[in-house]
Amino acid sequence: TPALLLSDQEQLDEEINNLRKELRVKVNRLYEAQGKPELKGFNLNPMTAEEMKLINRILEG
Repeated sequence: TPALLLSDQEQLDEEINNLRKELRVKVNRLYEAQGKPELKGFNLNPMTAEEMKLINRILEG
């Protein structure tokens, strides 16, 4: 049932990404309420597996 595993993994990845987006908004709201400046670099997105493979390929030469 590899298809089922793949489907589950895609669903989990989507849920994780949604949680990350929500967390960014909540943290920014908290910092704003505390009168603190917005976090620098907090809105970065993680690299995908494909992007990591390409980076590794470039670094290996």
